[in-house]
Amino acid sequence: MAIPDSKSRLAFYLPALASGGMERVTLLLAQALADRGYAVDIVLEHRRGGYLDRVPDGVTLVVLEKGPKVPPYARLIGRWPREGFAQLMRLFGRKDCYIPLRRLLCLADYIERQRPCVVFAAHGRIPFLALWAARIAAVNTKVVVIEHSTFSRWLDVFRDDPRTHAVLSYRRVLMHRLYPQADAVVGVSDGVADDLAAVAGIDRRLITTIYNPVVGAELAHRAAESPGHDWLRDDGPPVILAVGRLVEEKGFIWLIEAFATLRADGVAARLLILGEGPQRDELADRAAALGVCADVAMPGWVDNPYACMARAGVFVLSSMFEGLPVAPIEALACGCPVVAFDCPSGPREILADGRFGTLVPVGDTDGLAAAIGATLAHQPATEQLIERGAWFSVDRAADAYQQLIRRVCR
Repeated sequence: MAIPDSKSRLAFYLPALASGGMERVTLLLAQALADRGYAVDIVLEHRRGGYLDRVPDGVTLVVLEKGPKVPPYARLIGRWPREGFAQLMRLFGRKDCYIPLRRLLCLADYIERQRPCVVFAAHGRIPFLALWAARIAAVNTKVVVIEHSTFSRWLDVFRDDPRTHAVLSYRRVLMHRLYPQADAVVGVSDGVADDLAAVAGIDRRLITTIYNPVVGAELAHRAAESPGHDWLRDDGPPVILAVGRLVEEKGFIWLIEAFATLRADGVAARLLILGEGPQRDELADRAAALGVCADVAMPGWVDNPYACMARAGVFVLSSMFEGLPVAPIEALACGCPVVAFDCPSGPREILADGRFGTLVPVGDTDGLAAAIGATLAHQPATEQLIERGAWFSVDRAADAYQQLIRRVCR
């Protein structure tokens, strides 16, 4: 295939368009590449998710239909016998250790009909289906796998959940077997790339690091808007801000405990956590037990977190693990100081080993409280923070992906 020109078609294949960081950066990248003249499709397994209404103008949304159960196995066996027979055997064995193929033929038909020069595939089983579908389609479409998470940490989190751990362990086997068959594998941080190489036994030299597109022109405009919470519009104590799903791996329990320590030390501040999730009641109960519930607010998702970031006293990332977390980059770009747990992976790379923010050992709530207090007392230069955030720009990421497209398609 020749080096793609501005009329080449690209496809981003995802399960759905949930309101998450991976989906947000995918939409930003899709728009940036469409603005550069590519025909861009976002291909979904399911028409659902909070970001369905954010598909950019000029980007086409394609939703795959659910097909018959058995024919995909025959087609896969015909083009990739080892994989086809392996999946067929697992279909009649352990249901938690096989990959559902009901949309495989629809994806192959899409590839055969539209002939994208590259399919970018991310999340869970999606890369495996993309590789198999491209082989079935028998066209010269390239498959690029994008890994967004530190996979080994998910294995650790679900070690005591036999079913989920079995699913993840089987995916690790397929990653080892299939990822080297991809035309390129991308890690969204060096930490993610290193983890993938180790956990899946992949040659690290086969994995390219490309940081996610995060900061675009829209961010500064939205940051200048009025924030959606009263605490950020009054003259009260400074606001400590956190953003993310209310789930255990985001470490918000630790953050609330650190906040309680900060308040016990006499620091006047309020804690605002933006996001929604199953841990809401547990977090509220913990704040009440620690006597700080009046100064902890969890208003759910907000449409414009950037306006909140631009007016917060400090942004805190309290996660157990990440891939390349988007929110602290956005906070930097809004001029907000960042304190983060030094979790694998991303915070250390984003903050350049602590030059642009404070890193604290994961789970050290006393250290987190001290770092937050020190940051509130001595605010760093806003210009340096904005400049660091801008390093993770949409244009920089689009440049890197455009170079990758040219390399795999030449």
